[in-house]
Amino acid sequence: MLNSVNCILTHPGGAHKDEFLACCVLMAAHGVPVLRREPVQADLDDPATLVVDVGGEHDAGRGNFDHHHFPRESTPQCALSLVLKDLGLYEDARAFCDWLEPAEWFDCRGPSTTAKWLGVERRVVGQLSSPIDLTLVRRFASVVELRPGEVLYEVMRWVGEDLLGYLRGLRERLRFLAEHAEFWQIEGGNRALEVLFLPRTESMTGEPSSGLPRFIVESGRSRSVVAMVYPDRRGGGYGLARYEDHPAFNFLQISECSDVHFAHASGFLAKTSASDEGRLKELLGQAVA
Repeated sequence: MLNSVNCILTHPGGAHKDEFLACCVLMAAHGVPVLRREPVQADLDDPATLVVDVGGEHDAGRGNFDHHHFPRESTPQCALSLVLKDLGLYEDARAFCDWLEPAEWFDCRGPSTTAKWLGVERRVVGQLSSPIDLTLVRRFASVVELRPGEVLYEVMRWVGEDLLGYLRGLRERLRFLAEHAEFWQIEGGNRALEVLFLPRTESMTGEPSSGLPRFIVESGRSRSVVAMVYPDRRGGGYGLARYEDHPAFNFLQISECSDVHFAHASGFLAKTSASDEGRLKELLGQAVA
């Protein structure tokens, strides 16, 4: 990514999630104004003007990130894909952000083809729309220029900062989990149930459960692990949760235990003040469905 950037330029009119997110990332990276107008050749030739989702050119060296000229039969890539590639984060984003590939398909192929690719009915795509997405993208589409300090600019910068922080921090988080996490075998009738356990450590920061599902996948245990036990950030105890909502555990069954202060009514989650590993295993044993 270029170091000296003066502005981000994207097309006017209706906005879509791909250039919205691409601009969010670039705003977080550079903190420069966003202009919404058609580019001229001088913009495309100026490396200090980042041209996003418009212009008919993909040349990261010149700061141009359009994908509309790609052959239709090519693998779907959107403006966000190109920006993440230039930042060296695309492969991790594809691995760690399950929403990215559907977003690429939606932008390049449209809702009907994307629904077919996902194996769902067309109406499901609309049912998953969020009013948060709709409002932010619509507000973005209504402006001609955005500058640092304006409310929408700072919200978009937050989005970009969170995405960049997540991608840059997850590899480090996975290394931490590889050093500290354990896999327990809990007897469940006539079978052993595999549970991921993360002990409390002095070096732990942030949300303790962060990255656990991805670590399970990266460890090649997504088909064997059925639950997770991790430090509760609100106290000295632990959280017990189903992995991928696996029905092997019903944590509502331990709701009456004196050291269990919360159990969700659906049985997928419980919180306990217990910190002894032996006691945690006992609770898991009692929660086997």
